[in-house]
Amino acid sequence: MTGRALLEVEHLTMRFGGLVAVDDLSFRAAEREITAIIGPNGAGKTTVFNCLTGFYRPTVGRLCLSLADRDHLLERMEEFRIAKAGVARTFQNIRLFPQMSVLENLVVAQHNALMRASGYSLFGVLGLARYRQAEERAVAFAKDWLDRVGLVAEANREAGTLPYGAQRRLEIARAMCIRPALLCLDEPAAGLNPRETAQLNDLLVSIRDRDGIGILLVEHDMSVVMGISDRVIVLDYGRKIAEGTPDAVRNDPAVIQAYLGQEDDADGEGA
Repeated sequence: MTGRALLEVEHLTMRFGGLVAVDDLSFRAAEREITAIIGPNGAGKTTVFNCLTGFYRPTVGRLCLSLADRDHLLERMEEFRIAKAGVARTFQNIRLFPQMSVLENLVVAQHNALMRASGYSLFGVLGLARYRQAEERAVAFAKDWLDRVGLVAEANREAGTLPYGAQRRLEIARAMCIRPALLCLDEPAAGLNPRETAQLNDLLVSIRDRDGIGILLVEHDMSVVMGISDRVIVLDYGRKIAEGTPDAVRNDPAVIQAYLGQEDDADGEGA
């Protein structure tokens, strides 16, 4: 890890009754880097994301998001407060607002800023300039992201009618409209064809390099993981078995045995 630690995970453990889904996991993810978490089905990758983003309260562990102004202990925070602190995520299954337009999906992601500008509805109801200006900024920011993901021409189309690959890009753009410090992507390449996967790689690299955002990536597609990651963490049965650069992980015997050497790991995450 070469950059400043953005996320520090210490001794994360998640139990469901007698099942230990994540077992004493510690790692760091740096700002302006792409950190990938890989492992066989059921290794606990998505469970880690659910703990980081407030869907699960960890059984044990410290999850610290370190920003310039303050540290946030995510394990103590509710889901909506974690999002406000600067953590955005996408899901294995796309969760757009399908009947809203493409543009509206990106504007609604800026809800918190718009609510503050509206005085929590009062200024918006009165149509004051402060709210109108904030709304114009939100629309402009949304259009910038539509340009980044190649969807400007689809701005007024219902999001649910977009092709699958375009919906994936839109979901990432919506997450970026939250203006996160840490972007958590859960299987973003799932279901993409090779051309769409190459577009995804370019987009994620641009988010890291141009926007300076730290990315935490759960992914089965090794062309994505090994092609764009700065650091890779490997889980097996909830425990970390390897960590390092893509080249180091690729050649680790424990990783080859547990994951990379198996040909049936292209299915969905189990835990």
